[in-house]
Amino acid sequence: MTRYTAPLTEFRFLFHEVLGLERYGNLKSFAETTPELFDAVLGEAAKLCEEVLHPLNIPGDRQGCTLHEDGSVTTPEGFKDAYRAYVEGGWPALACDPEFGGQGMPVTLSLALNEIVSSANMAFGMYPGLTHGAYEALHQHGTDAQKQTYLPKLTSGEWTGTMNLTEPHCGTDLGLMRSKAVEQADGSYKISGQKIFISAGEHDLTENIIHLVLARIEGAPEGIKGISLFIVPKFLVGEDGTPGARNAVSCGALEEKMGIHGNATCVLNYDDATGYLIGEPHKGMRAMFTMMNEARLGVGLQGLAQSQIAYENAADYARERQQGRALSGPAAPDAPADPIIVHPDVRRMLMDQRAFNEGARAFYLWVGLQADILRGDDDAGTRQKADDFLALLTPVVKAYLTDRGFRHCVEAQQVYGGHGYIAEHGMEQFVRDARIAMIYEGANGIQALDLVGRKLPADGGRAIFAFFGEIDTLIASHADKDAMQEFCTPLKQARDRLEQATMWFLENGAKNPDHLAAGSTDYLHLVGLTALAWMWTQMADAAQQALANAEAASEAPAFYEAKLVTARYFMQRVLPDSAGHLAKLTSGADSMMALPTEAF
Repeated sequence: MTRYTAPLTEFRFLFHEVLGLERYGNLKSFAETTPELFDAVLGEAAKLCEEVLHPLNIPGDRQGCTLHEDGSVTTPEGFKDAYRAYVEGGWPALACDPEFGGQGMPVTLSLALNEIVSSANMAFGMYPGLTHGAYEALHQHGTDAQKQTYLPKLTSGEWTGTMNLTEPHCGTDLGLMRSKAVEQADGSYKISGQKIFISAGEHDLTENIIHLVLARIEGAPEGIKGISLFIVPKFLVGEDGTPGARNAVSCGALEEKMGIHGNATCVLNYDDATGYLIGEPHKGMRAMFTMMNEARLGVGLQGLAQSQIAYENAADYARERQQGRALSGPAAPDAPADPIIVHPDVRRMLMDQRAFNEGARAFYLWVGLQADILRGDDDAGTRQKADDFLALLTPVVKAYLTDRGFRHCVEAQQVYGGHGYIAEHGMEQFVRDARIAMIYEGANGIQALDLVGRKLPADGGRAIFAFFGEIDTLIASHADKDAMQEFCTPLKQARDRLEQATMWFLENGAKNPDHLAAGSTDYLHLVGLTALAWMWTQMADAAQQALANAEAASEAPAFYEAKLVTARYFMQRVLPDSAGHLAKLTSGADSMMALPTEAF
């Protein structure tokens, strides 16, 4: 069995000593959210995750979901009661609009909740996680009547939501979509087609499921310019707001998957199902991207979340497992062997995981803070800057955190040796569950292409140069602090490498677009490394300040000392990878594209 302990100390440090969320009282969502409330909310969430959700993780994986002859799906034993506890605790409503029953708390706090839920039980967390994406799409693009009908139930968690994009013949290239919509006399549409890979597409947790479905209205333009978005509820909603007749949407199969067995990944068949247009005809991608961007941040958190729980268990194992002797001499001379944590290569794997987890957590919380600023700041320029950062960094959160998160789950499994390959210890489930996060909500290669092809050149590169400005400001603020140079100097090197990569793209991308595509993943990882170095520099500064002013520090000195050690490790052992990414990127596409197709 595995264990999970939510990193509450880490959240307190980041919220109050690094990000300084108390400074954002001008934002409506922060106005009544005191530091004590932040801590209390996550403390209660941790109890639910540690005591209710995590004990269901391994059993849920082994049992999986069951499709019955009538098309209904049963979730693993215990999931229904756990979901009821989740709803009764008000967790789905945390960051939702009070107008529809939400609590109006910050996105930043909601993301922290999502991390600990995903660490405790990733498959379970997908049910409410996808619902919030549906909520956001309707909140931003739905009519007043649609909002009044659906948002209160999605906010409370009484109903769940899904997103329906993929079809058997098309995934990323949604322009090939065949699902069709035929307008009816009453203004509704009849939706026909098949969607696959639909997470939480059918289950027994709630009385209704609200599907958001992409389809093409008859006569619409070809390609993505002709795609519209529709609300297709599992049960049609009556005038009194309660579920009525069953709609013509059914689960045709459950996908047999590598991981996340506790989540029902469905093939959904639409046979003239009743649907309702969201927004304007043929503008469905605009509304769907609202949902997808929300989901992409959530998927990035899944990569970190699995890395975090894998690390916790691997560290436990490394302290307890006895094998061999330390090369520098026995660490436990009275025992038959030393614990494996004395071996440098085991330390390497654990420190890689730790440095990533703590840096990535700071990074995604900062990105989440930009969403709060975008929604609530009165200054148009400040909102624009936050929007730029969200656009630029969302694909980085999604792809970098899931690429590295999966890698670190594998490293945690490696710490266990042969026992990591055995299901009894739970590590192989973390590896299997983490693997999907690199694929869904846009495969990571697509995220990299989006970054370099759309986000980087937008508005003349305004977002990336603003990002450089943030880093430059931090470095300049520490110019006279000798103790900070061991962090600022490597940060400056990484920042300069990222600028070199950016300028190389600007100079060579137009000549040969393959250069952009060939270097896109290296560029995304270079942005991710630089962003984590930027966060680690801020954390090192906060730790030094706390140690210098022990009376005002919120944690024991050992916490801050460990933070500085980990910061040094990241700068010395992880960040140098940025040089390799720059070298590969600037080699261009020639050797990559030279081999004839028939030679593969």
